Amino acid sequence: MIDLFLSDPNQSDEAHDSDSINWRISLLKEMESVIWSGMLSGGRAEVRLWLCSSIAGVTCVAPRDQRELFGNLVRSRGQKCGLASHLLHLMFDKSPNKGGSILAHTSRMLQKFFQGNPNRVLQWFSYSSSGSGLEQGKGLKALSQFAFKNRDICWEELEWKGKHGQSPAMVATKPHYFLDLDIQRTVENFIQNVPEFWSSDEFVESVKDGDIFFIDRPFFVHYFINLMYKEDIGDVWQVIDEFLTEHPFSSLCQHLLITLDEQDLCYFLELLRKSLNRKVEFQHFDNVTDLFVVVLLNCGGTGSIDLMLLLNAVITQGRQLLRLLRDEEDPELQAKIGDTVSKISAIPSSGNSLTPIFKNTCKMTTVEAIKCLGLQSWVLYYRLSQECKTPESWESVFMNNQIGFRLSNKNALLDHDELLKEDCSGFDQSPSVRLKRNKKQKAKKKRRRKYDSDDCNDDELLDFDSTSLELDFLQNTRSWLLSTDGYTSAWSSICRNTYIGIACVGG
Repeated sequence: MIDLFLSDPNQSDEAHDSDSINWRISLLKEMESVIWSGMLSGGRAEVRLWLCSSIAGVTCVAPRDQRELFGNLVRSRGQKCGLASHLLHLMFDKSPNKGGSILAHTSRMLQKFFQGNPNRVLQWFSYSSSGSGLEQGKGLKALSQFAFKNRDICWEELEWKGKHGQSPAMVATKPHYFLDLDIQRTVENFIQNVPEFWSSDEFVESVKDGDIFFIDRPFFVHYFINLMYKEDIGDVWQVIDEFLTEHPFSSLCQHLLITLDEQDLCYFLELLRKSLNRKVEFQHFDNVTDLFVVVLLNCGGTGSIDLMLLLNAVITQGRQLLRLLRDEEDPELQAKIGDTVSKISAIPSSGNSLTPIFKNTCKMTTVEAIKCLGLQSWVLYYRLSQECKTPESWESVFMNNQIGFRLSNKNALLDHDELLKEDCSGFDQSPSVRLKRNKKQKAKKKRRRKYDSDDCNDDELLDFDSTSLELDFLQNTRSWLLSTDGYTSAWSSICRNTYIGIACVGG
């Protein structure tokens, strides 16, 4: 929505009332204070989750860059914030074979892992039942294969449950006899007397897929942390780098960023900003993720996590912020928000060119101007969400904010693709914009039409239940084609949470 205020100024905009601008800025600062009061009353945890979610949505991070981002963070701050522990848990869940490849070269350690721990022994060297009877588990299979292959040095270490043992010749014809082993006593004998087993190909093969991690996850996490930081084993860091390169950036963010304290999260944002600074350019904002990247590039270097929390909340998480403030159930807070929004809305419009006014007239820095634009955009979002109950009220807000529009006989919920095909000659559009839209239209023809109902499933902002979504209701709902700066998009009040983002971020 912030894109509504980013256009170049018209000549009429340059003759502005400095008192009105100063009054607007004063009220926006007041709104900032009110928003912070509402966000902090329930703690900062949810607001931080919004920021982590926005970071996870960034799609322009190359695999090599994400490896360096998280790798630098783990190497420099892993032990302090527990990041390494969460990373290892994630790697054991998603790619256990990578950790298993390390155990394959340090399998002697597992000799101590099983020593004196009957529960671990029974979990790994056991058999399981299936439709065809009893089957050997991976540990028991490795032990039986090694024992038969090396029967001359270890057969007497096998302990049997029956009155007498089984000979190699008998087991060769009936391998299921290995299921009669006394697992606990046999493994104890192998720990004490058969060291060759623990470095054998059979045992290494049984652990390299990483399934053994599920026996005692905390033990292996602690073991790997020692390998990383105390012994600084290069092979361990290599598999971690491989995992950080191959695993999706969004998943890494969702699982790891929530573990960071605010100081480390600020440090990560700075690393991310530097990574993106030399490669990201946007002419139009196609979604809120692009907008977040632009905000990060301009404001992420201030070293203030509070600023990024606020900007992310008002610019990219408007719906969640509105819900959070509603959930406070504080009449004084609600009245203060409504009163401040009303005062800001009553100020005569300066057009869609607040950026040069803030920066040139008020001598604001880029960061300060973006913050004011973000707060102003959320004020508009609040008005659209709270005050607009009729088609006429929507159009009034459009006109007051200089958003070009015309009515459409299509309904955006049913005919979104058709809306984009309608003739938009009534708007002032440049050839490059028309060309870009035509390319999008051709691409959409090739795709199967569908509508993602999740985008409109917001109980907080929609005032009707699911039974209201009937065809006759939809057909009687007004739809518009909106244009800001010559960039056009379909929009409908039914699905305002979907299309408001599109119309106000550039289409």
